[in-house]
Amino acid sequence: MPEFYYEDFVPGSIFDFADTRAITRDEIIRFAEMYDPQPFHLDEEAAKHTMLGGLCASGWHSCCLAMRLNYDHWVRRTASMGAPGIDEMRWEKPLRPGDVLAGRRTILHKRVSRTRPDMGLVAMQVDVSNQRGEVILRQKHTQLIGLRRPDLSGAVAGAPAEPAVPHPTHALPRVEARGRARPFAGWLEDLQVGAYIELGAESFTKDNIVAFASLYDPQPFHMDEAAARASHFGALAASGWQTASLWMRNVVLMRDRVQRELNAQGIETPQGGPSPGFMHLRWPRPVFAGDVVTYATQIIETRQTSKPGWGLVFNHNTGVNQKGELVFEFRGSGFIRSREG
Repeated sequence: MPEFYYEDFVPGSIFDFADTRAITRDEIIRFAEMYDPQPFHLDEEAAKHTMLGGLCASGWHSCCLAMRLNYDHWVRRTASMGAPGIDEMRWEKPLRPGDVLAGRRTILHKRVSRTRPDMGLVAMQVDVSNQRGEVILRQKHTQLIGLRRPDLSGAVAGAPAEPAVPHPTHALPRVEARGRARPFAGWLEDLQVGAYIELGAESFTKDNIVAFASLYDPQPFHMDEAAARASHFGALAASGWQTASLWMRNVVLMRDRVQRELNAQGIETPQGGPSPGFMHLRWPRPVFAGDVVTYATQIIETRQTSKPGWGLVFNHNTGVNQKGELVFEFRGSGFIRSREG
């Protein structure tokens, strides 16, 4: 039986927790090889010459490690029903080999679902820091948590499904990109607002769902088919962080493929930079074993920064299953080389 239910999460309360294990160089590289194969996550020497100044973990890896830190210290003892999304994620500092992580959870506010009175929505901020007390990432999200004593009389019969965390959509009318997926390989000044690029597709299987969850998100509905059938998911479902990490994999593979093609034509393609974070990530539907998710991205804004030679690109990113249903979406950003400065 869970130890913590919705009633135990008090707005304003703070819970501190810490790991004792140092993050290793090998695990940073291993994750990057699978999900985010960029030089600053893979090669120590190459990383020294990038904006990050040395080898560091993928931001998505840090999210997964934060998920596991949360799971080990409180989620596994909680009547957790998952999370519908992430309101905001800020990667404040790089996660380096040798770092030891600590977390702080602050409860912001909460309410009981209007259509599921057995379920509460608990908004929280989670800060993950290194051994020097420097914040690595700051995350705001809503956790779905079961009530110890649900008032089922409050259910609204026949009511439509209630969006747990409403997020705005940032997609624009689609614009055909110049050349083949040029937005991934050019300079800031070359990017087209509205350009839409289909990235690729990934198949989710029982084996890869369980393998990912066992490392980063071992909640029962991601690990065990019988437990998943008894949950509100109704079947084994992938961790949302697996869905997100595979989006990143498809971005990098597409960009690298296009860069090789352009380089072969004598067209210069500058190395991209890291991302400072994202907003409005949501998982509107579960991803089940057997699903095939097709990923895409669309440029929604570009701007110069105060850092010479660098701009920012903002994009709206999606994942759609084989039925055409949206299963993943967020607004992301990333540094990109500018000809100015």
